Amino acid sequence: MAESSMSDLWWKNGLVYAVDVKTFLDGDGDGIGDFKGLAAGVDYLAALGVTCLWLLPPFPSPWRDDGYDSSDYLSVDPRVGDLGDFVAFTRAARQNGIRIVLDIALNHTSDEHPWFVDARSSRDSKYRDYYVWSDEPPADPPEPVLPGEQSGTYTYDEGSGQYYLHRYHDFMPDLNTNNPAVRAEMYKVLGFWLAVGVNGFRVDSVPFLVEEIAEEGGGEDSSHDYLRDLRSFIARRSSDAILVGEANLPLDLLGSYFGEEGAEEMRVMFDFAGCGGMWASLALGEAAPIARQLRKRPTPPPVCSYLSFLRHHDELNLDLHYTDEERDAVFEVFAPREDQRVYGRGISRRMTPMLEDDEARVRLAFSLMFSLPGTPTVFYGDEFGIGDHPELPGRLNNRPLMQWNGLDNGGFTNGEPDELIRPALPDGHYGYRERNIASQLSDPDSRLNWFRRLAANRRECAEIGTGRQRILDSGDPGILALRYDQFHSLVVLHNLAAEERTAHLGDELEVGCDEIFADRRYEAVDTAKGEVPIGPSGFRWLRLHRSGTSTPGVD
Repeated sequence: MAESSMSDLWWKNGLVYAVDVKTFLDGDGDGIGDFKGLAAGVDYLAALGVTCLWLLPPFPSPWRDDGYDSSDYLSVDPRVGDLGDFVAFTRAARQNGIRIVLDIALNHTSDEHPWFVDARSSRDSKYRDYYVWSDEPPADPPEPVLPGEQSGTYTYDEGSGQYYLHRYHDFMPDLNTNNPAVRAEMYKVLGFWLAVGVNGFRVDSVPFLVEEIAEEGGGEDSSHDYLRDLRSFIARRSSDAILVGEANLPLDLLGSYFGEEGAEEMRVMFDFAGCGGMWASLALGEAAPIARQLRKRPTPPPVCSYLSFLRHHDELNLDLHYTDEERDAVFEVFAPREDQRVYGRGISRRMTPMLEDDEARVRLAFSLMFSLPGTPTVFYGDEFGIGDHPELPGRLNNRPLMQWNGLDNGGFTNGEPDELIRPALPDGHYGYRERNIASQLSDPDSRLNWFRRLAANRRECAEIGTGRQRILDSGDPGILALRYDQFHSLVVLHNLAAEERTAHLGDELEVGCDEIFADRRYEAVDTAKGEVPIGPSGFRWLRLHRSGTSTPGVD
């Protein structure tokens, strides 16, 4: 695929930044982040190198599940602003070259949504079939998504005398996505948000939309058709809009969610396997886990991509993509205490505490993630080392208030501390007095300013997002060596070990190379020998000189 044909595939080369409007910046002093505050922070995001905002659900909600329990898909919660504020924010983002992907749960609503309120009022309600009801729970019901926080996935409704399905909490009833009326409602919802400035949607829990439901007397109804219809709809409304799928699945099932030419589904999928491979490699000091995941991962179609990430708003899920040895090592190294683990499967900590604020290890992890084939994704605050809250339950401890400066409330709000939507991080837990944006901006050697340089470097390496990669034999089990060839050629080396190692690359560098990014200053590479020393937890990005012929592209 030629370079010119990739220029409009904006999701393949950039930086995605996940943000919750409630916790980012308070623009009106009531202690809750809002769209006025988010619009005011756009300049910071643009300077960071952000090209796309992944916006966690801003819809009206009881906030019993931090906004994923939506009670209205066609507005924003009045506590974070109104639609006028939202449009002003999208305009500010667009002026700074930032696109917006809106997080939306198409598979469930709040039990306070008017559809469900009406549906449970009578079995004859026009909205009854918007949800999944049964006289008795099935013999083999779906497993709870949040074990320990929910006792089952069917709850009896006293008013209408039936059970309703909820894969999450009982206050989040599942929608019946096989109902054409529900699908029509969702087309309307997506069309509305595209019209007011959104560039795509993160589809929450996408496998729940595509479960095959046996029809009496006639095979199975594959709801992958629904994903194809969603993709077709948004393409008609906005040619460059995308669907981003959240699906933590075995790799042999993952590829089908991209669809195929003429029947596209997700443009982008979260790379849970790559995430698992990175943490296992970091825990063991070996390249094998991440290399294995990269080899096994389905190759996406040319116009599709993965989102690479280390942490996001949920727990680090260790259910899949780990051997027993790797899972045990990740738990032991990064969450040694039981209170740092959730749901019997995951870790609820932020990236910096997991890595014990070891600057070399943090920079290694970021550099590794930015070098993987896909688009790097960062959870708000990780760029300067925000922590997790020791007093907040479940996933909320992973979603603290943004820390802008060392003043009261960390500059998040000029309101009173007792008005905050959630308490600020306490001192000793990466709180705002010890860790904030203002203090790091003034320090050229800070993590934040280093992160800006990393993001700028990655933006100049378009072949990572759009080209093809090869895993090279580094000659050392602690070193991951990746080579990309398209437009230019790039070799990226990461030393996962705690001591200096040397990569032995043979003739891979014989055309010559320039070092464009590294953890420290190194002597020039001896390309004749093909030996590249790398310091403990170090990394080196090498741009190969052009040879006499052009670099081959991907057809």
